[in-house]
Amino acid sequence: MSQTSPRLTLPFIQPAQAQKHVTHNEAVRALDMLVQLSFEDDALNAPPPAPSEGDCYVVASGGSGVWAAQDGAIAAYLDGAWQFHTPRAGWRGYVQSRSVMVVFDGTQWHEISPSALQAASLIGLGMQADVNTPFAAKLNTALWSALYSGDGGTGSLMQTLNKEQAGGDLGFVLQENFQTRALIGLFGDNRLRLSVTPDGSTFNDALSIDPATGIANQPSLPRFKAHTNYDNYIGVASWTKLGINVTEYNDQACFDAATNLFTAPVNGTYLLGGALTYKTNGNAGARMQGRLALNGGAAISGAVGEISGPHTSETTTLPLQTLAPLSAGDTVELQGNFRAYDGYAMAGETCFWGTKIG
Repeated sequence: MSQTSPRLTLPFIQPAQAQKHVTHNEAVRALDMLVQLSFEDDALNAPPPAPSEGDCYVVASGGSGVWAAQDGAIAAYLDGAWQFHTPRAGWRGYVQSRSVMVVFDGTQWHEISPSALQAASLIGLGMQADVNTPFAAKLNTALWSALYSGDGGTGSLMQTLNKEQAGGDLGFVLQENFQTRALIGLFGDNRLRLSVTPDGSTFNDALSIDPATGIANQPSLPRFKAHTNYDNYIGVASWTKLGINVTEYNDQACFDAATNLFTAPVNGTYLLGGALTYKTNGNAGARMQGRLALNGGAAISGAVGEISGPHTSETTTLPLQTLAPLSAGDTVELQGNFRAYDGYAMAGETCFWGTKIG
């Protein structure tokens, strides 16, 4: 027959035992200590100099004095002497000095309501974390606040993200229903990028910043410049679409050299301009006109110009520039006209350009 209980090792009263009250009182004292465990401290490896009756401690590593060889044990000061109990896996207690709960895992004590969380392998808030996502949180709001100077901090808040090498990735992935919609960060190099995607696989850079210069580029911005490679004949009193047929650059393929048209890919405000250089058809008295026409019809407000008076062939240039609110699908073309005498828009020098700015 066992003489102690299997879990708390409380002594049993044995048959025909004398002074049964001693065994009973010993068990009661053990229960008083072990049930609703509360420790004065768990950082001492030697007995405190003046313990009070009933004080209870977890012996820290390197126990010495009467606590020698009792590392991790529960030490209780009862009847003027130290008594020790070996904890079992799952035992819990409250450490008064640190205001935390601890649990014994069979080898050592761990905080379960820590004021400091160290070397945790998985943390899940409202959802399960795993080895691929060791920190996972499912919540509606989150707040990071600076530690104010009145609380012992600086009042500032800095958050650092670090990658091992330039070729790695570092940034934020923004998703909808766990499908990626945008990236912000350093991806594959050290250029700060803002990239968006309609399907989670094809990415379009909306912003890219060169770390060497700090110059920002908008790689996906609609913009173009084109010119004509032949002299365009323009009659008298006849608005003529100019054959702007050679693109110098054409981001987002928004200009069609075959039709000489710019087509707005999205709604927005566009800065548009052009230049018509006069080439004589035998009379310098021609009056050159130019305009930017919307959808093949009327001129865009502010985009009509004329040069009157004497012209110098291959030198006189009429510049045009205006802001225009365009809808997706709107087209813009460069047109020319002469009054009084006909002439040409010169090859190589007559150009058309534009960019989205808002």
